[in-house]
Amino acid sequence: MSNQVETAVRGPQAYALARNVIAEMEKARVWPTPLNFEIWLHYLGDPDGPLGREIRRMLAENQAITEETSEMLAAEFLPRGRLSDEIRDAGAVLDRELASVASAIARAHKTQSDYGQTLAGASDSIDTAADGDALKTVIGGLSTATRKVRRETAALEKRLEASNNEVARLRDHLEQVRRDAMTDALTNLANRKAFDERLGETCAEGQKAPLTLALLDIDHFKRFNDTWGHQTGDQVLRYVSTVLSRVCVGQRFAARFGGEEFAIIFPGESAGAVMAALESIRQEVASRSLRRRSTNDELGAVTLSAGFAERRPGETCAALLERADAALYASKRAGRNRITGAPTMDSAPGQRAA
Repeated sequence: MSNQVETAVRGPQAYALARNVIAEMEKARVWPTPLNFEIWLHYLGDPDGPLGREIRRMLAENQAITEETSEMLAAEFLPRGRLSDEIRDAGAVLDRELASVASAIARAHKTQSDYGQTLAGASDSIDTAADGDALKTVIGGLSTATRKVRRETAALEKRLEASNNEVARLRDHLEQVRRDAMTDALTNLANRKAFDERLGETCAEGQKAPLTLALLDIDHFKRFNDTWGHQTGDQVLRYVSTVLSRVCVGQRFAARFGGEEFAIIFPGESAGAVMAALESIRQEVASRSLRRRSTNDELGAVTLSAGFAERRPGETCAALLERADAALYASKRAGRNRITGAPTMDSAPGQRAA
């Protein structure tokens, strides 16, 4: 939860904000589920944030906020808080594990210290022992002390093994949480947050190898949603994502950029190879006539427009993204269902087509 929203829900305006959240959800015809309430709380508590801008866009385009849409919004815009909760819980478990191990080590250390004193005392006793009975007593004491040391050592080893297993389990769990926080719930592609991080990492690696960024958009998706409904629209989004997943193997990185738009990072590939991959995606998507699952109605073909840009020396991620976006806009302006490379563009970017 952002600091701004965190402050709001713990201040005197919290109840007013909660009432406003319910009223706005009702106005938008959004069911008051816990997840929707959390999303709307962030939206109204920080209306100028990324989530607020995305919801305003969806409302302006009369897009329905379905359960799947809410899951997508939460996965894309609220992962940091959820991941922080998981990390905090894991930290508490680790604290308990460390305390338990520390206690076991302290007990073993005391036992070893006592054993050392026992050995020293036994040495003195042996030197002064007058008969066999006295030696038996000394040896019996040593035997008892040795067994105690062995028990404590075995207990410590067992505790360390259990602790290692628990730490490994926590590590695997946090890795799964991290993957979930970086995955779009609807399409199972990487989400916008994961894309931003990967693009930043890839740009930071330097200019030794080419780097190309592509943006793809489903043509006339709003019209499609208005005609067939948002659930069918979600079906189309999943279909396009499966095509992208098949083509984007190896170092290629595909993500849902937002709404009906997707992004692909092509590290180490030339513009020609990128063009061929995008053309393969475009043709495969357009070649299939889809049917509505619920009614088996013919939906017709879905087409994609795409634009790509190869990174220039020293170019920032933002500038690269802007050129790819301008190339996508050029494909839209040229009639859609086509691919445009940024280096071939002569006109300046303008307002994007829907």
